[in-house]
Amino acid sequence: MRRLLLLGSLWLLVAPPASSIFQRPTGSPAPPRLQYLLEPLHAAVHTQRGATATLPCVLRALPRNYRVKWSKVEPANYRESIIIITNGLYHKNYGPLSPRVRLRHSHRYDASLTITDVALEDEGRYRCQLVNGLEDESVSLTLHLEGVVFPYQPSNGRYKFNYHEAKRACEQQDSRLATYQQLYKAWTEGLDWCNAGWILDGTVHYPIINSREPCGGRLLLPGVRTYGARDKQKDRFDAFCFTSALQGSVYFIRGHLNFKEAGQACRNHGAAMAKVGQLYSAWKFSQLDRCDGGWLADGSVRYPITTPRQRCGGLPDPGVRSFGFPSKELRTYGTYCFAGK
Repeated sequence: MRRLLLLGSLWLLVAPPASSIFQRPTGSPAPPRLQYLLEPLHAAVHTQRGATATLPCVLRALPRNYRVKWSKVEPANYRESIIIITNGLYHKNYGPLSPRVRLRHSHRYDASLTITDVALEDEGRYRCQLVNGLEDESVSLTLHLEGVVFPYQPSNGRYKFNYHEAKRACEQQDSRLATYQQLYKAWTEGLDWCNAGWILDGTVHYPIINSREPCGGRLLLPGVRTYGARDKQKDRFDAFCFTSALQGSVYFIRGHLNFKEAGQACRNHGAAMAKVGQLYSAWKFSQLDRCDGGWLADGSVRYPITTPRQRCGGLPDPGVRSFGFPSKELRTYGTYCFAGK
């Protein structure tokens, strides 16, 4: 607003300071800051082992002197591992994913991450971060592998694994320790198991569909019951392993073979004895269905059932049945072999 000032006998018309002309009225909102990263349409990407998956990350505009950094959040230690950094012209890959990742870069605003030959350990949460001075932004996405969770214990009985031994045991069976999300999903699909087992983040759980006395009592509701975080060195439990689609096939060789003869029978066909995770994968993804018990590489005897029937164990639900770990000298079973592609 202009004001009149008396200077001697002259009246002067004085304008207000320039800054007050453009001053924002009290209480009016600040103009919105430009958000460079588009929120992904879907926060989860679903894939299988061996496939190619792309995690979307797209910019609305290109700020000056920006970088985009992709990282993976590791659930076992809550750390972020850098995968790739780019400034739009050049990029650098980091870590064990390095040989299998690239930027899709279908246009100049595209910073999406493509993972080829997806592996079991690729499951998890990823972060695309725009590094732009004080106005850093990020979006998070989750890579989900379609697969199957199975409980696992060694030949010498239940509750023998510390965390590190459980992790190694799953890896030896063509699988990895399951995440909580994978175990929970398996429970919703019918996994009912009374023995507690390690999962990837170092906690211990067991999934119960049918409440019963040996599994916490009949009064406890069904669910994924938890022992919480345990001592990874001292405490001992079973393991919950997770596996996904196979890059190969599992088949059965009939016979009355001991364990050594079963291994030779597979080698005679240019194959190897199947691992437990491979048998579960063939059951899940290839609908392998046989009533015949067969040796596996860990010395156990199992058979996969997709269509339950009375003469195949009599249980009402599909699954991989187990005869445990019989004497390796026993000549009663055939063998399941795995041939890679």
